[in-house]
Amino acid sequence: MIDWKSRLAGRFVVFDGPDGSGKSTQLQRFTDFCRAEQVEPVVVRDPGGTPIGEAIRQVLLDPRYEEMELRCEMLLYMASRSQLMTEQIQPALREGRFVLADRFISSTLAYQGTAGGLDPDEIRVVGAVATRGCMPDLVVIFDVDGETAASRMSSDLDRMERKGGEFHRRVRQGYLAQAEHDPKRHLVIDASRSEVEVFDALQAGLASRLPETVV
Repeated sequence: MIDWKSRLAGRFVVFDGPDGSGKSTQLQRFTDFCRAEQVEPVVVRDPGGTPIGEAIRQVLLDPRYEEMELRCEMLLYMASRSQLMTEQIQPALREGRFVLADRFISSTLAYQGTAGGLDPDEIRVVGAVATRGCMPDLVVIFDVDGETAASRMSSDLDRMERKGGEFHRRVRQGYLAQAEHDPKRHLVIDASRSEVEVFDALQAGLASRLPETVV
């Protein structure tokens, strides 16, 4: 039997993936699962998660700001992330809590980096400043093809979701490239399958990648 308390204590895990990958559904399922296992996760979303971060999120996703310059976009994501680190992530990790994030720097590398054209090294340098060098123990990437992803998205698209099929194809490539570059820190899940199958694969993957720790 898996002792999830000892595996998750003090861990920082990110769920990420293209729009329409179903990561938010899996994040909610895993949150509920953790609570059933007597683990109360600190769940945060990026961008957002704090009053300042939520205000930045509104600007980033507002379709009225189509003219936003790419570096401005990247820096706004990092600004929200910096506030999230200060208010939520670092205090929780100091207390030995399990932190579960809906997106993180992996998103910026995929969207503003591979898809948008920014140098990934530039993103990593700014990211190190924003996070004080605090990186996730594991990034779970929910991988899905463009056709399946598009079929899952609502008709009410935000600014990022409206960028078109070719952009989102590059986003997917960006995520897979990160996993290939650093396989120890990434877990790729085939998210084209049913919700139950994806969750089963997620549990098995986390169990294999997160060793037990002393609580």
